[in-house]
Amino acid sequence: MSPALDTVGHGNAQNGNAPREVAIDELFNAFNTLRVLIIGDVMLDSYVWGRVDRISPEAPVPVVNVVRRELRLGGAGNVLLNVQALGAEAIICSVIGTDEPGDRLVGQLNERCLSCDGLIRSESRITTIKERIIAGSQQVVRVDTETDKHITATERAQLIAKAKELIPTCQVVIFEDYDKGVLNAESIAEITAFANEQGVPTVVDPKKRNFLNYHHTTLFKPNLKELKEGLKLEFDVDDPTQFQQAVDTLKESLQIKGALITLSERGVYIDFDNQQHRLPAHLRQISDVSGAGDTVISIAACCVALRQPPQLVAGLSNLGGGLVCESVGVVPIDKARLKEEAVRLKL
Repeated sequence: MSPALDTVGHGNAQNGNAPREVAIDELFNAFNTLRVLIIGDVMLDSYVWGRVDRISPEAPVPVVNVVRRELRLGGAGNVLLNVQALGAEAIICSVIGTDEPGDRLVGQLNERCLSCDGLIRSESRITTIKERIIAGSQQVVRVDTETDKHITATERAQLIAKAKELIPTCQVVIFEDYDKGVLNAESIAEITAFANEQGVPTVVDPKKRNFLNYHHTTLFKPNLKELKEGLKLEFDVDDPTQFQQAVDTLKESLQIKGALITLSERGVYIDFDNQQHRLPAHLRQISDVSGAGDTVISIAACCVALRQPPQLVAGLSNLGGGLVCESVGVVPIDKARLKEEAVRLKL
């Protein structure tokens, strides 16, 4: 069963005047007790930095002289890094290739002391790697080596078995779906049913292909574009009635307990545990929105695992998503700064 911190974020139940800083301290310390299972598409992000001094004589394209190369965990890997940054133990459950990029991905996990217990290596599958060529501060081109074909029936059975082995040791499951074929309707349904039997909440970061397959999950986190495309609905997000009708349609279609909708510059909206809250975005100097959704899902999942009230789930997630947008590139949340801001804003 998931641990509970019923007093965190809103004072002690027996002493309504308990300092809010103490409650936040308790919550952030409790993050360190969690084991979080992330199931989905893990990949490598490759960065090549260089400079451009001339145009190629072979074609009208810049010649990039390489200065530096870097590998990072991408896709579900960035959720792993965010969960780890919060202090929780992050475990990946995914299928990658037996190729060289797969070896390098395992190396990245090992280097960051992340568990590979749920990783399945496939001889018939390539490991996704997204390579960005950057000259100065400008991305020149991105080269993706990947497949979006579904994993085989045998690999799916292995994935489900591995998830069932790990779920009883975890306090929350995150489905991190990038439409690369690791997840499908069958695996989602079987893993969700098992997690529900075990009393382990499931939190979903969906993409288009499986959008309507996440039945009976705990908290579903699409962004506004994904919500409209997934439901094939057009509505005015600034009209409270229209927007709530869309959220109600989502909850009824999937029979989910709650939804957390990220609304970009409009903030976030949560409908969970019979509560609805719309929270504005915090004013910030935005440098890069890449990876903000990964931070939001990581914080939300950890708060759900600790049975926090909906307004705190949304508020802390919204705060964290905004903070990472101040950094250039995909970076995990800074726990100390998140805590400092949460105390300052009296979440």
